[in-house]
Amino acid sequence: MHPRYPLLYQVNTRVWLTSLSRTLGRRATLDDIPDAALDEFVSQGFDWIWMLSVWQTGLAGQQVSRTNPQWRHEFEETLPDLCDDDIPGSGFAITAYHVHHDLGGDEALARLRARLAARGLKLMLDFVPNHTGIDHHWVSEHPEFYIDATEADLESAPQNYLRLTTASGDRILAYGRDPYFSGWPDTLQLDYSKPATQAAMTEELLRISRQCDGVRCDMAMLVLPEIFERTWGHRAPLFWPHTTELVRSQTPNFCFMAEVYWDLEWELQQQGFDYTYDKRLYDRLRDHHQLAVRLHLLADLDFQDKLARFLENHDEPRVAATFPLEMHRAAAAITFFSPGLRFLHQGQLEGKQKRISPHLGRGPKEATNPAIQEFYRKILELLKLAPLREGNWQLLESSLAWEGNPTHESMVVFGWELDQQLMVIAVNYADHASQCHARLPWNSLAHRSWKLADQMNGEVYDWQGDDLLNRGLYLDQQPWQVSVFLLSAS
Repeated sequence: MHPRYPLLYQVNTRVWLTSLSRTLGRRATLDDIPDAALDEFVSQGFDWIWMLSVWQTGLAGQQVSRTNPQWRHEFEETLPDLCDDDIPGSGFAITAYHVHHDLGGDEALARLRARLAARGLKLMLDFVPNHTGIDHHWVSEHPEFYIDATEADLESAPQNYLRLTTASGDRILAYGRDPYFSGWPDTLQLDYSKPATQAAMTEELLRISRQCDGVRCDMAMLVLPEIFERTWGHRAPLFWPHTTELVRSQTPNFCFMAEVYWDLEWELQQQGFDYTYDKRLYDRLRDHHQLAVRLHLLADLDFQDKLARFLENHDEPRVAATFPLEMHRAAAAITFFSPGLRFLHQGQLEGKQKRISPHLGRGPKEATNPAIQEFYRKILELLKLAPLREGNWQLLESSLAWEGNPTHESMVVFGWELDQQLMVIAVNYADHASQCHARLPWNSLAHRSWKLADQMNGEVYDWQGDDLLNRGLYLDQQPWQVSVFLLSAS
């Protein structure tokens, strides 16, 4: 049984196996992932391991990745010594939901899943509802599953369409895309207005659900009826409610996590998703909008409990390259000490700075940042505490420390409680010192003396419970300071 607020680690599978291959002197498969690495996931407190890009991809998609000038420029910025062998193609240009033969196939995944399960770890994989690779077998066998286009479409928007030959003759099909950007030229768009397409994708999900414990659904909002109609001019029936229910009827407790934007998180939660990306919190932290951060955290807990909180993933730039170190620490404390699923990315714990495109199979050599590594070690240890995994959270009001001092607006203060275990987390999300009073909400504090031990710096403070309840905890914090107080009766 996993905790109320689980911890997920995203692995770039192909990059990891490339690194192992160099050590082994041969091509590594999923069977070569060391037991010691899985044990380390457990010791760090993770509950879920998301193995990115395990599915079969094709040569046609690979060729697009290798020859697209814009993409190639990005790859060269990551790997100055780039060669074609470093570009296996996008892990999202899927040609079959079977484990790639280079990774060891379905059998190797089954063995890895068993090793994870023996350690209490659950396995998450990718599901891409919106599109397939351009050389998926459906293109020849079921071209009707895709969005058809005309000569006029191709002429007016060649960046969005592809002419190709199928078993039923020449066709013009649409690249997969969202309504705001040009098409992804290594993919073809599935037509969700057609019941046969939806039925086929449901079958794919049912098969995937027998191979893992959950899926991260890429750009899950693109198949919502209103989004699909806005993009393609066809109204699509609802897909997610029936499909998630059907999968869970055959695989109880199967987990669905949605990559979702455009304020559609709540809608997808209502359509069966256990977790939805919380990109809004990330954006507000990145842009240093303290008020917007606190307003975001005022949302109902039913909503927040189903948010996946992150500071980086394979789509976002590395947090160590985006946030200055002290701001990084403060943003991480707000992100990972909030309720919801806590989501960390391979390389984040070491302070890596170069984002690795999902088209690449090799990553750059980068030194570990000891300060960031030590900070995350402490964060992961704290996230093992029962109140942070199972407890009750609330955002505490930060009020004026004294008249004319507006710096309380920079303070973000949480309370956590479980079975009389009490915690207060305070973050000054500003580049200046800030002061505030934070009134604590627990009546059990009354008529007793308390010690507040700050787990971040070892300092201990004595307070009277009545003062904490009435006037509030006085906080005076340096720029970007994080405090994690454990309360104990003295």
